[in-house]
Amino acid sequence: MPAPVAGEPVATLFLIGDAGGPRGSEDPVLRALAAAVGSDSSRSTIVFLGDNVYPRGVPAEDHPTRADAVRRLAGQVTVARSTGARTIFLPGNHDWAGRSGGQSGWEAIRRQEALIGELGGPRVRMAPGGGCPGPWVADLAPALRLIVLDTQWWLHSGPRAASAADGCQTWTEAAVLEALGQQLCAADGRRVVVAGHHPLLSAGPHGGHFTVMDHVFPLREYRGWMWLPLPVLGSLYPHIRQSGISNQDLSGPANQRLVAGLAAAFARCPPVAYAAGHEHALQLFDGRGWHAPFLIVSGAGYFGHTEPVGRRRETLAALRASGFFRLDAFPGGRTRVTLLTVDHAGLATARGEWWTE
Repeated sequence: MPAPVAGEPVATLFLIGDAGGPRGSEDPVLRALAAAVGSDSSRSTIVFLGDNVYPRGVPAEDHPTRADAVRRLAGQVTVARSTGARTIFLPGNHDWAGRSGGQSGWEAIRRQEALIGELGGPRVRMAPGGGCPGPWVADLAPALRLIVLDTQWWLHSGPRAASAADGCQTWTEAAVLEALGQQLCAADGRRVVVAGHHPLLSAGPHGGHFTVMDHVFPLREYRGWMWLPLPVLGSLYPHIRQSGISNQDLSGPANQRLVAGLAAAFARCPPVAYAAGHEHALQLFDGRGWHAPFLIVSGAGYFGHTEPVGRRRETLAALRASGFFRLDAFPGGRTRVTLLTVDHAGLATARGEWWTE
């Protein structure tokens, strides 16, 4: 492993995903996040990697679950505002109204953007806006560029931005990938982090990894209290998931097209990392096969919301634990990735750090 560098980072990203079910701003992971930002808010950016409101995003104002959705989002926004750090919320599949989001998902994500605007103040926003696919670009420092994508736009089965009339700069997959490649190559010496909700690689359920419990108690995927043993029929559930029935899984055809497109866009001017959520675990991969040194999966953003995770040959770290990742850009071109887990008291512990060559 390369030797660490001396001095302070010039820019820091805190990467936290699937934080959409907190008990409030006092959730242990959110408290640990605020403590980790500390006095470094001027050079720090918090990126919430989607699934900001479980289970179906932000409903209409007259919906009976509206108040709870506002509470879930407000807990995250309150913590972000308290740090003073610039904060970006990007969309996930649950923000597009989850399983029921076919027709209403685009409306739900625009409602969430409006609510973040009301609650967040000038340093907190959703990106890309308008339910657009992106890429949305922010140069956070002379050393670091952040590019944000709405990967759920790729996978959404209902209405979505599809023409210039929808107010987006790009509205086809080809145009998104072309613009992404241009922004990667126009970074002017900055290291680039690309962020989206869906991972390019995973050893969790969305990547086809299932435990014995999943085979025996498959109904718990839909209702956590349904401990009905189905030891033979239950094995059909993992098999069906692995066969590509859901585009939320890496085996799904639209998801495979997304992964292939992003990897191709990275090939000419690689980012230092691609960061995602979606899986409820903390994973870090050697991403050189996808033209990025690091693939980060940070989907354990509120306490106790975790799932089993396996390992692949590319795995650098894999933990079923609540927490988040920190990425630091140092002078001279070096980058450090740190995995932090959080206990019930809100204490964050670094479980490993990795450096670019």
